[in-house]
Amino acid sequence: MAALLGLRGKSVVTLLFACLLALLPAALIGWKAVDEVRRHFASAYAEQYTLLQMQRIMAPLSRELALSRRFADSIVTREWLREPDDPERRERFFREAEGYRQQFTSGAFFIIEHASGDYYFGDGTVADGDASNGQGPRAIRPAYRLSPQREEDAWYFATMASRATHNINVNVDRALDRTMIWLNIKVMDAGEPLGLAGGSIDLSDFLDRFIRSAPVGITPMIIDSRGALQAHADPERIALSSVNLAQTLEGDHGLYAMLETPDQREALRAAIQQTTRRPGEIASLETSLEGEPRLLTLGYIPELRWLLVTALDLSAYPLLDSRWFWPMVAALGLILATLMGAFAYATHRLILRPLRRLTLSAQAIAGGDYSPRLPTGRDDEIGTLSQAFSRMANQVERYTRDLEGQVRERTRDLEAAHAEMAAAHQQLGDSIQYASIIQRAILPDNQLERHLAHHYGVLWKPRDTVGGDFYVFRATGHGYLLGVVDCAGHGVPGAMMTMLARALIDQAIARHSADDPAALLTEIDHRGRELLPAERLPSSIATNMDLGLVWVDPRRERLTYAGAKIDLYASDGESLTRLPANKRAIGHRRPGHYVNQTLAIDADHSYYLCSDGFLDQAGGSHGFGFGNPRFEALLKDQAKRPLAEQMRAFEAALSAYQGELPQRDDITLLAFRAEPAAGPASPSSTDAQPD
Repeated sequence: MAALLGLRGKSVVTLLFACLLALLPAALIGWKAVDEVRRHFASAYAEQYTLLQMQRIMAPLSRELALSRRFADSIVTREWLREPDDPERRERFFREAEGYRQQFTSGAFFIIEHASGDYYFGDGTVADGDASNGQGPRAIRPAYRLSPQREEDAWYFATMASRATHNINVNVDRALDRTMIWLNIKVMDAGEPLGLAGGSIDLSDFLDRFIRSAPVGITPMIIDSRGALQAHADPERIALSSVNLAQTLEGDHGLYAMLETPDQREALRAAIQQTTRRPGEIASLETSLEGEPRLLTLGYIPELRWLLVTALDLSAYPLLDSRWFWPMVAALGLILATLMGAFAYATHRLILRPLRRLTLSAQAIAGGDYSPRLPTGRDDEIGTLSQAFSRMANQVERYTRDLEGQVRERTRDLEAAHAEMAAAHQQLGDSIQYASIIQRAILPDNQLERHLAHHYGVLWKPRDTVGGDFYVFRATGHGYLLGVVDCAGHGVPGAMMTMLARALIDQAIARHSADDPAALLTEIDHRGRELLPAERLPSSIATNMDLGLVWVDPRRERLTYAGAKIDLYASDGESLTRLPANKRAIGHRRPGHYVNQTLAIDADHSYYLCSDGFLDQAGGSHGFGFGNPRFEALLKDQAKRPLAEQMRAFEAALSAYQGELPQRDDITLLAFRAEPAAGPASPSSTDAQPD
């Protein structure tokens, strides 16, 4: 696709991408900025609305509250409540109460006599048909009598028991069948309660004036300090008789119940505490009200002990108005298209057309025609490029004439050098192949077959044609010696070390008995240090070797083992025994101490000596070495099978684990089974020659 666009298309696409890349973060930042501005002004609007509504609420409620206090604190009211049965005081009280009733906004008053619990309510109507006898509205009889045993009367006794001098709440008086905002003022005499008196405001009128007339997107509410709803657009949510704290906080009538999470409720509680401590300040918090995001502003009215809450729906004030959003998008698209067209035309005229001519000249030169020339009169980058191209064309033409002769001369030299290198490579390959034949000649395969027949198995895999691993076998009249040797190095250096190691082993067997592997290791280590002293060799040359020797004595039904970094394993398929070797190799800078270890011969066991090339071979999904645990599990799994089959299984398992990774080191695995001798050894048996 990129090739089809060409430079013009790529330039336009690049410019478009750059514009979009710049516009996207700019649009995001602008969007966030506009949103923050909108939130700021919305919050300020909600705060101002809350302050305004507080003043609108305070005016009528303060008037009613002040009038209720005057009514309750009147001397006439107190005198009648002290002696409610005195006709003269009763007449005087109800005459004065009628004057207060006419001043109350609702046109009604109430008073409760504490001693008897009688509840009087006056709204200007004639009670019990007494208008006919001329008594008029002054002849008010108790509407009902309050009792501590009735739940619906609990509000009165809770109010009288509280320390507050007054209480404002919303309640349904079922006896009067009215839902009102009651202003309850205590009437006290020297600390003794005389009763409760006050006025009221019709809830429907109050809601219409302050709640239901709110603008779109704003839900005003009135709560008390406990979160009980005193006024709400939905009358069902109002906490009637809000002195009942359990209903307020646990029911559906509290503002806390409308919040979703404990964190939001805690934030609301903190905001309520803040505003009640600092009247006149407005607290704001963002929360979810019944699952919808809202901005709440709270203002406290200390005279009423109420809080005005304004819930602002930010979604009601869209961030972008569709009336100007889509025209703005269309204008931006038109500007972008005009910019793309102008850029494409300028790119063609100033860049693409000169490059087209330069391309045609390059194609002609590639075809061997050096005659086309480019105009070099432009004083910009294209002109500089044309001048450089013309100089290059002249040089190419000159160099081409000289190059053919040089190529022919160099070709002859390369052919001669190749012939010499091929001859040297052939000679080196023949030498290595000859070395491989010599190394294989020292391996005791024939002797193993003659003495052990099918009781042995060998896996021998040099990393290169020749290597540093080999195995030994020596038979005598009373037993035989087997061993695996891992010399330092690979390839030709390792093969040379095997020759030296074989000579040291033969010399050690000549000096000591073959049935003492530890003595043989000590002698080999000593002679090796004499032949290759460490102080005369470079530090980069390694001359050490790993060696494991096993002497098998069938008549005594035991084998004797000693090793330097090559362990002996024995397994019958059910269990596995490992005789550990000394941790220091032969020729190590610090001499090792080698000791013999004996093990009873068991015809059901297979015995194994293995160089570290098998264990260290990298493979698997992570390229780790084969490792001891995997090797030991493989030994137990194969121990009961014939040794020839075991060798094939070992090779297959190693190859599968190795996968496509190269062989890391020379690999030698020698396995055998030993059986007790059927009778005494023949006296004619003699030591075999070294193998």
